[in-house]
Amino acid sequence: MNRLTVNENSVQNFASYLHEHERSGATVEKYLRDVRAFCAFVQGRDIDKQTIMEYKAHLGAHYAVASANSMLAALNAFLRFCGAQELCIKRFSVQRQIFCAKDKELTRAEYVRLISTAAKKRDERLCLLLQTICGTGIRVSELEFITVEAVRRGEATVRCKGKQRRIFIVPELQRKLMRYARARGVRQGSVFVTRSGNPISRHSIWRMMKALCKQAGVQESKVFPHNLRHLFARTFYNMEKDIAKLADILGHASIETTRIYIVTTGAEHVKRMRQMHLIL
Repeated sequence: MNRLTVNENSVQNFASYLHEHERSGATVEKYLRDVRAFCAFVQGRDIDKQTIMEYKAHLGAHYAVASANSMLAALNAFLRFCGAQELCIKRFSVQRQIFCAKDKELTRAEYVRLISTAAKKRDERLCLLLQTICGTGIRVSELEFITVEAVRRGEATVRCKGKQRRIFIVPELQRKLMRYARARGVRQGSVFVTRSGNPISRHSIWRMMKALCKQAGVQESKVFPHNLRHLFARTFYNMEKDIAKLADILGHASIETTRIYIVTTGAEHVKRMRQMHLIL
């Protein structure tokens, strides 16, 4: 196959394929958004290798490399689904990131400030949400697996992408979550639910966190659910220095993905360089 025509019907079939292969809701949403962005770019034209290369150039001119590569990954998955593997394109090459920007790394002190501010506001739900994500390393999309039954056992079984892993809930968090559930009459199922009894959405959590960061005096660019997972990863790695074990805990198929989670601003690296006393 050298040419391909895509339409909304093929996009919907791709969505069904992703669901059948147990991709997470967030992944399906992102892949479809990225594929539709590609469809908007080609505007109904037949697609060949040249069209794909033009799209890659377009992404390179308008997006950061990481975002462009993420969109190309979604497009390649779609092309493979359509049986057009020969149209898949290489992603932009990028040097492995060793350090991250200071306005991206959430520090432990800032995390503590967020918890303290939520407590002062008497927002126990948000206070425990932050501690649950950061204290277990769980994805925000996996919060539904933090059930009353799991809390009672002290561990949750997370099922994602056809795999499952155990998430331990330390006794201190266990007691807090059980007390919270009893106070709100949640006797079974997900601990964090809306008034209607449905698991709280990640969009709602994102919105609550953004509102909290302003009151806590923490940069908004640092405050989002996944950054709590990164803080868990860095803290664990600094204690254990076992990246393979951390990958298992986080549910990563590749250690290369885990490396991204333990990137820091380099402040500690500079401190150690100064301790070398090589500047006389």
